Amino acid sequence: MHNIQNVISLFSGAMKKFSIIVPVYYNEANLPDTIPQLLELGDRLTGYELELVFVDDGSGDRSLQILLDFQKKFPEIIKVLKLTRNFGAMAAVQAGLSQVRGDCVGIIAADLQDPPELFVEMAAEWKRGTRVVLAVRQEREDPGLQRFCSNAYYALLRRFALPGYPSGGFDFVLIDRQVVQDLLRIQEKNTNVMALIYWLGYRPVLIPYTRRARKKGKSRWTLAKKLKLFVDSFVSFSYFPIRLLSLVGLLVAGAAFLYGLIILASWMIWSVPVRGWVPTMILLTITAGVQMSMLGILGEYLWRTLDETRKRPPYVIDAVFEAGLSAAEKRSGE
Repeated sequence: MHNIQNVISLFSGAMKKFSIIVPVYYNEANLPDTIPQLLELGDRLTGYELELVFVDDGSGDRSLQILLDFQKKFPEIIKVLKLTRNFGAMAAVQAGLSQVRGDCVGIIAADLQDPPELFVEMAAEWKRGTRVVLAVRQEREDPGLQRFCSNAYYALLRRFALPGYPSGGFDFVLIDRQVVQDLLRIQEKNTNVMALIYWLGYRPVLIPYTRRARKKGKSRWTLAKKLKLFVDSFVSFSYFPIRLLSLVGLLVAGAAFLYGLIILASWMIWSVPVRGWVPTMILLTITAGVQMSMLGILGEYLWRTLDETRKRPPYVIDAVFEAGLSAAEKRSGE
């Protein structure tokens, strides 16, 4: 019945294209389940032409081969982008945004922790005129420590960078074509695409859901990558670290000045001899530690400024695999 309705919509000129971007990095265990579930959406999304854009972010396993096997079976639906190396999940999403053709565009991870069937409800919200639909994590089937760290990250993001940011966070979204064009104009490196979507200011519709535990494969979302995203989010969207430096600098300078006055008064008024190696070393150690911390935060801002001035692309597409492309066009990524 859905296929018949889609055919009727196509001939009536009302067919809309629904694109879904899926970053892929070491997901060979998940893809045989993920791809069929996404393909099933073609029957459930009445009035939409489905496009699946998978971005292989330098996987070293069989992920790319699995993607290409499915692409050969469904060439009119599946497009595969191969990046030259691992640029990171956010860069992979940016690469996908540059290649999608949809009137609306969804973004979902490849590990099936987010329910693909929720796109049906999200598409209904978009059809009512909403430009940004966010699937917000109400609950998480994750270990306790991971839940705590994630909640702390989003609480800090809400407090110091993006007021009103969904407390459960999100990386499962549906956005309008206009939002895609806005994101493509920005093209920032070392950023958080999800935070950029929220920063754009479109009034979103929030759909709560429970993020499922990972059933297959091993997550490559390492501690180092989490820390980088944490720093990128605050450096890109908040002046708080810089302002904190100024405040700490003033407090330390004021405390040091007050301490000096106390020592001077003790010597001049009460004839207390100035002596003691330990207090001096404690003061120097604290001051040096604060200064080094300040330099580290300033270095994060300066490094990102340097990275932007180099004008290097945030990603490099090695090849595009889709219906109708010649071998040369596939390798050129055009």
